[in-house]
Amino acid sequence: MAKRQREEAEAVAELSDTSNKKQKLKKDKKEKKEKKEKIAVEDAGQDTTETLSKEERKALKRAKKEQAKSGAEETPSNGQDDEAAAKAEKKARKEAKKAAKLANGGASAGKTEDTAPVKTTSSAKSVTKSEAEAYFADKQIGVEDSQNSSLSPIISFDTLPFDEPTKKAYFSDFKEPSPIQAASWPYLLASRDLIGVAETGSGKTFAFGVPCINRLPKSGKHIQVCIVSPTRELALQIQEQMTKLTTPRGLKATCIYGGVNKDEQRQMIKGSSIIVATPGRLNDFLQEGSIDLSHVNYLVLDEADRMLDTGFEQDIRKIILSTAPSADRQTLMFTATWPPSVRELASEFLRDPVRITIGDNASGELRANMRIVQEVEVMDEFDKQNRMLEVLKQYQSGKNKSDRILVFCLYKKEATRVEETIRRRGFKVAGIHGDLSQDKRTQSLAAFKSGEVPLLVATDVAARGLDIPAVKLVLNVTFPLTVEDYVHRIGRTGRAGQAGRAITFFTQNEKGLAGALINVLKKAEQPVPEELMKFGTTVKKKAHDAYGAFYKDPADMKKATKITFD
Repeated sequence: MAKRQREEAEAVAELSDTSNKKQKLKKDKKEKKEKKEKIAVEDAGQDTTETLSKEERKALKRAKKEQAKSGAEETPSNGQDDEAAAKAEKKARKEAKKAAKLANGGASAGKTEDTAPVKTTSSAKSVTKSEAEAYFADKQIGVEDSQNSSLSPIISFDTLPFDEPTKKAYFSDFKEPSPIQAASWPYLLASRDLIGVAETGSGKTFAFGVPCINRLPKSGKHIQVCIVSPTRELALQIQEQMTKLTTPRGLKATCIYGGVNKDEQRQMIKGSSIIVATPGRLNDFLQEGSIDLSHVNYLVLDEADRMLDTGFEQDIRKIILSTAPSADRQTLMFTATWPPSVRELASEFLRDPVRITIGDNASGELRANMRIVQEVEVMDEFDKQNRMLEVLKQYQSGKNKSDRILVFCLYKKEATRVEETIRRRGFKVAGIHGDLSQDKRTQSLAAFKSGEVPLLVATDVAARGLDIPAVKLVLNVTFPLTVEDYVHRIGRTGRAGQAGRAITFFTQNEKGLAGALINVLKKAEQPVPEELMKFGTTVKKKAHDAYGAFYKDPADMKKATKITFD
């Protein structure tokens, strides 16, 4: 009997030992699984701590604590403890999985954000604050931003949001961004409205062209970008530059302007993502319903001051109102000056714009390019032709025979006469003015740009905005009607950082403009002839179209004082 009791005791001990081994094996398996889950949660938390929100980090931390607590208390001695431990373990695991899921979601969101189209700029990482300030000071760049964004300039093409093949296609001919490009790109890529005050030839076309290409889809059913310029020649020039940007992306940029067949232009508009237009022809198409601008979310007004000066204000207002609402539209305005008329238009249609000025002319007042040597010759009206031929002979001989010279006249008939006079003297010459057909104007301009014809006779239609490379001399045979036009005429030389020269004939007939011309010469640190000073230094006040010289601009008036009504 004692033997039987001993055998039963051994059997119970063996059974207990087997049960303990099973429990231990089960426990080890469970601990291994929990450890694996814990590592996964910790890895996810480490990889995405920066992308998790405050609530997600709290959930992850709470899960870790409860898991650690359940592990420490996992020494069950009876059935109730086992059940409590199991519940705690289940809850901790559930919280851990939830936290891990949130962490992974945050990581994905962070990755998506990194690969999305850049809205601000990565140049902020490569350009320190001190470097940015030094760059702005060196290039004489002024930035006025009510939001105080202080975005660093893009001083290298490498930091633009394009792949390498695209950068090579766009910028292979350029060493570095121009000041207006470097300063404006960060704000334009951040979808800010912008006013750019810069001299002609400063690279404005690429300044507004590159950001709009970045935001356009490769295929679109509607016109999304509209660029308005004052003249046909400037519009065609902008389209030429924009085509360089659109071709690698498979996009279409179309130019519409007056003087050519409307039916052909209507066909060209189809499938276009970008429209470059003059105000008059664009309004014609809007009125007849041939074009839809309601999807335009990127609007550029180039040479805005010139368009307002030439009476296009109402046309511009109609164009702006035909585009998408201002809340859905990015509006850009580029101008050489900053007169009250431009300020009023900007305050009405631009949303909290950034204003960028290039040069030491923060006020945007009219100034001539400092790189241009200006020579003013006071003479009798009848001496101009002989002196003109002497100048052309001097600058079109020997090694300078192929140098480009731009000759300006005031009227179309005068331009025709001067062109014929120059041609009879054996010079290769072409003309561009309003009496010529658009095809003839285009041919003349192309021949002058290519160097096939080194002399071009023009009226003021070619004085603004045209990018004609390497013009060595501007010769003003007849002084323009305003000093503003004079500045824009001579601005055809000395472009893209190069030096230039301008020779101007001044007669008794223009003595009323002597004071304003003297001011321009002095501001540009150019010599003022004594003969010019004899005409006086009085500057005639610019008259209003409707109110004449008695008009007072609201911007120049004193601010109203507070009035209390009883």
